[in-house]
Amino acid sequence: MNYNISKGLSIFWTIYMFFFAIPFPMLLYYNIKSENMPNLMDSNPWYSLALLTISILFWTVLLIGYYRKWVVRPFLIKRNIEKLKITGEPREARILKSAKISRSGAAYDSYELTLQFKNLVGSTITQKTEVNDSKPYERRYEVGKNVGILLDKEVKNAPYFIFATTEVSMRKMIIVLTNLAWLSFAAIVVAYYVYSYYSESEGMGWRFMSIGHPLLTCAFTLLLYRAFGTFILRKFIGKPDKLFQIKFKGTQTNAKLLKANQTGTYINEQPMVNFELEFADQFNHKHRVNIKKIVNLLDLDITKQEYVSIFYLKEDPQHAAFEKDLNEVEGEF
Repeated sequence: MNYNISKGLSIFWTIYMFFFAIPFPMLLYYNIKSENMPNLMDSNPWYSLALLTISILFWTVLLIGYYRKWVVRPFLIKRNIEKLKITGEPREARILKSAKISRSGAAYDSYELTLQFKNLVGSTITQKTEVNDSKPYERRYEVGKNVGILLDKEVKNAPYFIFATTEVSMRKMIIVLTNLAWLSFAAIVVAYYVYSYYSESEGMGWRFMSIGHPLLTCAFTLLLYRAFGTFILRKFIGKPDKLFQIKFKGTQTNAKLLKANQTGTYINEQPMVNFELEFADQFNHKHRVNIKKIVNLLDLDITKQEYVSIFYLKEDPQHAAFEKDLNEVEGEF
């Protein structure tokens, strides 16, 4: 998919989900309230306090998660890059594809690259990544050229590989802005609690708190998005860390396709298929594994193939994945 189209779709879905997480519950609540004013005298104070406590707990979990993602995570990535510069396993990667994705006038030229290189056990893999080119006059990232990379030997923390020439630094302004963004978000949440109390309590404390109040429903929806995204990722794609383990530490082999059955699950009208495979490991011991994946209707011929290319972990052959799926795995590098 074109980079700009993919980015545009990502922004669209972010805005779409944000609307149903924040503005929509608030519009719904206040419209219903304006038509049916609740009698606070009839409200159970302990029930209202329980809902208040739950809402505070939800927002606390969300704010901690956002702080780790916005503020702490860049420092962890910087630390991991500095560690890779010292302990990384060196490899030569060949550039198969190179597409410029930076806009005109940008400080650096940015490219989306498709690289081919040997993983930690010597199997050939391809990986998409992005890079900023501070020396465009050297034309280092043209198709057919080789670049040096460093692989994480343990494949434990992102980034799992870096360019050997990578220089990492953190802009103080970015750090300040991300902290301010988080503090602003936290302040808005606190301010909304204060606003709700003074505008709705009518001198009767938190009795106005109900199951449909935005303080509760907005936080619940955001948490639901997070949980649903994690579930979809792990259920239908696989745990990202395990996929990267298989990709960067796995051995390639051809597996015999014994059986392929639809599971009855569909995602975007695409069927999930359970593949039963058999392959021999490095000691010629045979193993049977089941791999579930969403199959595009145009790719159903894979269910009729006699052999398919897979990667498996030597230390645990039951962890395997299709080579094609691994080549499409993207992450932060």
